[in-house]
Amino acid sequence: MENEGNVRSLIPIAVFVILYLGLGILFEYALDIEMGFYKVSVVMVFLVALFVAIYQTKGLSMNDKFSIMGKGVGDPNILMMLIIFLTAGAFVGIVGREGAESVAYCFLTFIPPELSVLVIFIVSAFVSLAMGTSVGTITMLTPISAQIALTTGFNPALCIASTVGGAMFGDNLSFISDTTIAACNGQGCDMKDKFKENLGIALPAAIVTCVIIVIMSITSDIGSVEVGDFDLLRMIPYLVVLIGGIIGINVFGVLILGIITAAVIMLGTEAVAFTDMITNMGDSISGMFETSMVAILVAAICALIAYNGGFKVVLSWIRRKFKSKKGGMLGIGLLVGALDVSTANNTVAIIMANPIAKEIANDYDISPKRTASLLDIFSCIFQGIIPYGAQMLVAVSLAVTAGLSVSAFDVIPNLFYPFMLLIATLIFIFFPKRKKAEVTA
Repeated sequence: MENEGNVRSLIPIAVFVILYLGLGILFEYALDIEMGFYKVSVVMVFLVALFVAIYQTKGLSMNDKFSIMGKGVGDPNILMMLIIFLTAGAFVGIVGREGAESVAYCFLTFIPPELSVLVIFIVSAFVSLAMGTSVGTITMLTPISAQIALTTGFNPALCIASTVGGAMFGDNLSFISDTTIAACNGQGCDMKDKFKENLGIALPAAIVTCVIIVIMSITSDIGSVEVGDFDLLRMIPYLVVLIGGIIGINVFGVLILGIITAAVIMLGTEAVAFTDMITNMGDSISGMFETSMVAILVAAICALIAYNGGFKVVLSWIRRKFKSKKGGMLGIGLLVGALDVSTANNTVAIIMANPIAKEIANDYDISPKRTASLLDIFSCIFQGIIPYGAQMLVAVSLAVTAGLSVSAFDVIPNLFYPFMLLIATLIFIFFPKRKKAEVTA
């Protein structure tokens, strides 16, 4: 049985934020360590926070405390999330980097140089949508966008920002993105329902972004674009996953189908040896271990915080500050946004926000698909624009390596998509379409 609301039970979250943000700032700015925020082990910091939560839970034996944590970790949504994370890792490992480059070069082959930056945004969005990873997309495509900037004379910051913006669009909507998986499983909604809800907000923002990019592009003096070779076959697994997700195939079915398709193509074309393919899949699955471990630790921490009445405090504050359904939706957005700014990790922010957001949604009669969309969208907005986020750090680092002179603060003013997404989301919240009845999904 949960205790009454107690603000002190939120101390584990404060410990995590202070340690993670404090050490990140120290490493990144005081000690001038490259990618300093990502030298801090998020698992280690969450483990410290878990110890604090265990210590705070008074009046119970250690076995009882582990029983509470076990119920949190053993939630079916958490287990499903973990398995999907690992399966998505296997898919990304088998398709490899060359598939994403083929997508980019294919688009650039048929598009005029004047629209190169627009193509960067669209390709980045498509690749991220298919792969489910914004950082992976940025890692693959930033060298290409940097080369376009160097070759054509386009503003380097605009090219890099278009890569980041497109990647955030795709990551926000992808069926195999860890943020989508975390939000949908945390709120108990189908991914296709969340996709449709999310698309109605993200697509207008993306269209406006495209218009802005085109206007800026046609006023620039540019040269030609050098395009590399591409293989249409390598694009098929991405299309299989994308189309399968849109038509509503179960996420496991989509991923397994994508893995089988990619394996047949890779082995059939002798692009990779069977042993290397297995190794690549294993390495990519291993890359998901940290995210999986974070999900387990957060579930355990949240179970103890809930037992100690911490979430009741947050819900009470939100009820006082936000009196309507619109206020509840905004409260969910601010909650996950604050956690993202604190953690610089949108997946972690969503996992942490999930239990509180679910309570808010129940209080204000907000459907699961809408709650999942708001969590994913607001985490995307904040993650896309913070200068110390993985997306920004990777993009700037690769751009500088490629020969561009650009910083995060050059890129941020050109990040049109996250800002357009924020405007579109606020319009969606405060000026909703009139419907006869909202069906809870």
